[in-house]
Amino acid sequence: MAPLWQRAARVLRRLPQVVQFVLVGGAAATTHLLTVALWVGLAQVPPLIANVLAFFTSFGVSYGGHAWLTFADAHARGWRAALRYFLVASVSFAANELLYALALRWLPWHYLASLLAVLLLVAVGTFISAKFWAFRAAGAA
Repeated sequence: MAPLWQRAARVLRRLPQVVQFVLVGGAAATTHLLTVALWVGLAQVPPLIANVLAFFTSFGVSYGGHAWLTFADAHARGWRAALRYFLVASVSFAANELLYALALRWLPWHYLASLLAVLLLVAVGTFISAKFWAFRAAGAA
């Protein structure tokens, strides 16, 4: 019998791509949220700075999950895909940071609720950019 991680991988790879994206994005977003909460709660780092630190932490989870699972069928891996995805993630993060700053200033929400709303909003553009550009296989039109 195959190890549990191999059986789980087979199940995950049979899921629709959008579900895979949500699962990987959810893992990255959870990593991001927990990292912000730790920086703010334990080190008293301002939320916007903690958000930058969390971006770099969650990028590894996001890229690895999308390369291995969500967009694995495109066979777009390595430095080219990583660089392209880093550009997509960076633009998404810039939108995230701008919207998060606006939410912190104008919405009477908890800083983590504001961040969660922003992360969900930005995820749509990230999926489209990742699918049709960052993880597009080399030589694809």
